Order: sequence, then structure tokens, then C-alpha cells
Amino acid sequence: MQTYLRDILQQSRQAALYRTRLVHDSPQNPILLIDNKPYLTFCSNDYLGLAHHPQLKIALQQSAEQYGIGSGASHLITGHTLIHQQLEQTVAQITKRERALVFSTGYMANIGIITALLDRHDAIFLDKLDHASLVDAALLARAKRYRYKDIASLEHLLAQSTEKHKLIVTDGVFSMDGNLADLPAITQLARQHNAWIMVDDAHGLGVLGEYGGGCLEYYGLNATDVPILMGTFGKAYGTFGAFVAGDDLLIEVLIQKARSYIYTTALPPALVAATQESLKIAQQEPWRRQHLFELIDYFRNKANHLPLMPSMTPIQPLLLGTAEKALSVSKTLYQQGIIVTAIRPPTVPQGSARLRITLSATHNKAQIDQLIETLTHILNE
Repeated sequence: MQTYLRDILQQSRQAALYRTRLVHDSPQNPILLIDNKPYLTFCSNDYLGLAHHPQLKIALQQSAEQYGIGSGASHLITGHTLIHQQLEQTVAQITKRERALVFSTGYMANIGIITALLDRHDAIFLDKLDHASLVDAALLARAKRYRYKDIASLEHLLAQSTEKHKLIVTDGVFSMDGNLADLPAITQLARQHNAWIMVDDAHGLGVLGEYGGGCLEYYGLNATDVPILMGTFGKAYGTFGAFVAGDDLLIEVLIQKARSYIYTTALPPALVAATQESLKIAQQEPWRRQHLFELIDYFRNKANHLPLMPSMTPIQPLLLGTAEKALSVSKTLYQQGIIVTAIRPPTVPQGSARLRITLSATHNKAQIDQLIETLTHILNE
């Protein structure tokens, strides 16, 4: 066993795919402290800058006084508190759906939803860029899997499928590319082929749309167009956990059948209270989204000489090609006090390794200038 494990690690190192963790001692901010040294970071998903908000900390502390720390049990035993119920009602209101169901993580939500709805007699259609949790969920569901690369291939695969039920599953915003799924075209195909649609809008909710309603608000779609909406709290909303929103029947079936909901401890109530507060702040402070998109425009205009991939979201990938080059540039940035993560296979396809630059409402233009100037110098060298 030890020889086998050493071989796995050695192969990762030789392929420039070995991953390491950075240990910092600071709240989630553009400046992180590592060994008491400040680093400017551009790789957090804290898009609205809420992870360190004082009101969230107060809400968490007050709820901890009332409910304690752990929830103590699963939702179906004694872990489901009033604050969990209130959060689900708030999410349903924000997403304009009948009900919502809170999960412990986005990964667990995707696995729970898909395995509860599909079996080996059904078909699932996955975008080539879909998140790993969606792919794993499809494997666990044992449904017939179809992978599509564009709308034309999706249409072809839907037409040839003969399975009992058809579910199209896509990210709203693709987490490594930053671009949006063509949801209007997908919804049209779903109607033509009597398919269901599930959207994982983890990176769109809170960010896109005038009110932060995500990809559906951006495209003007509703619950009829996309009956299954999954979202997370650990990105734009700055806390932790996830949800699925839909009609009453969908949520009731998931409560009865979603194993990753039934057989796990409920989120700590204090975290749920902090999330409730973050949803309120995100609605009440639209300047956060406005400032974020001003920074996105500023970055893309100033960095137009760099090999940026097309993206209108806070995810701004810098395409470098090989894993070795992406890793080298990331390390050089780190040596100069800037943290940007190198994204390598198998997270992205071979030959498309990149730096995944992410912007937050807590960044400023001077910090963006510093990143662009440093990157330009490194790439010229």
C-alpha cells in the first residue's frame, strides 16, 4: 500500500499536478497573512465581500447563544431548528419558488438531488464543463450519461435518447471558465424534447442580475423554465451550505429520498443565522454588485494585452496552456506577494491550464493595477 501511495504522489509531481495548501492566519479579505507576511490574493469566491462582514459575525454569535454550536442531529431527527426553517422560507422568496431545502454543502446537494430523481432507466445530459459534483452525482444515479459540448450536440443527444426521463444539468456560470450557460437555448430544447432542467448557479447567485438573482434573472427565466435550481451560500453570500429551490412536490420528494440530506447532520444553527443575515445584506446593498462589475470592466480593459478568456463574471481565467507554465507563473506571483491559483488538469482539459483570477467587491483599482503590472512583467520575462 505504501509503495502504491508513493507512486501516486510521484506521478502527480512529475506531471506538475501536485497540489499544496496555503495556511493563512487572517479573515477572508484581499490581503491574507501567511507567516505574518501580507499577500494580495485574487482567488477567493467571496465575490460580494461578505465573509468578514461584522453583521454576519454578530448574527452568528447571537444565534450561538440561543442554539449552541452543533445542530446535534440530522434534519429528520432533531437537527431542524426554527432558524433552518426561516432560511428555507427566505431562499424560496428570493428565488421566487414555492419551497427550498437547505443542504450542508453544494456537493451534497447535487448528489442528493440527482440520485433522488434518476435511476438506471433515465438519462442525464451534462455539459462538458459541469462541476465535478454533478458528474459524480450522475455516476451515483446510474442513469445513462450524455456529455454535450454545445447546443447543437445537446440537441442531437436529446433526439437520440430513448430513456424514460431526461434531465439536463448545467452550471449557470462555469466555475473555471467564468462564462455563462446558454440557458434560453437549453430551455427551448427541453420543451421540445420533454426534458427537465437543473441549474447549479453557485457562481451566479448574488452576483448576476439587478437584484442578484443569478443566471435566471440575467436571462429573464422563471421556475417554469428551470424547475430545479441549486445554489450555494459559500461564495457570494460569504457563509457555508447550499440549497435547492423548486415547487412543493420537488422539495417533498427530496426530503423523502435525498440520501445526502437524510443521512447527515444539519448545518450549525449559528451558521444558518449568519446566512440569513448575508442574504438580507446582499439585497439591501446593491452597491456591492455595482462596484464588483466596475472592477471587472476595469480589469478587462487594463489587461486586454494578456491572454484572458472571455468572461463577464468575477471569474477571469488567464489561459497559459501547460500545467508547468501555469504553476511557474503562480509560484512567481507568490514570490512577489500575490496569490493566484494555478488550475491544471484534470480540473480543466489538457492544454488549457490557467490562472483563475477572481475579483471581489472588496478589491480596489490600485490592487488590480498591481496584479496586472506584475503579471505583465512575469509573462514578458
